Amino acid sequence: MSLSGRAVLICLAGIWLIGLAPAPGQPAQVNSIADVFARLRTCWRPPDRSRVHTDIDITVIVSFNRAGEILGKPRVTYQSEQADDNDRLLYRIAVMEALQRCVPMPFTESMGGAVAGRPFAVRFHNRKPPPTEKRAWLIQKIL
Repeated sequence: MSLSGRAVLICLAGIWLIGLAPAPGQPAQVNSIADVFARLRTCWRPPDRSRVHTDIDITVIVSFNRAGEILGKPRVTYQSEQADDNDRLLYRIAVMEALQRCVPMPFTESMGGAVAGRPFAVRFHNRKPPPTEKRAWLIQKIL
């Protein structure tokens, strides 16, 4: 095999190994409750700001089986009251998409046994950054 053939083979093997690695920011194995919430945070993508009128908090109860799959149906238990029906729907869709991105949760064997069937109350929120205000009274004028 020529040198260029080996280089191509090594590049292909590297690309294949990269595909097996966990996504950046996500733990390779979920071994604690904190890891579960950290992984869910990395999967959360709030609705597009141009489509929602208000930012809301939404809490969902979800359970997992030993293999990290969702057990039963996730249930929304809280939504901010100031949101309209359209915003609530968009946030519910975003929450369900986040859960789909995160499953199967890569539990270690002991963690899978410990959390199987137990409910997690997960709070999702999206806060817009405060508007930048112009403080004319702070600008010094040199006369």
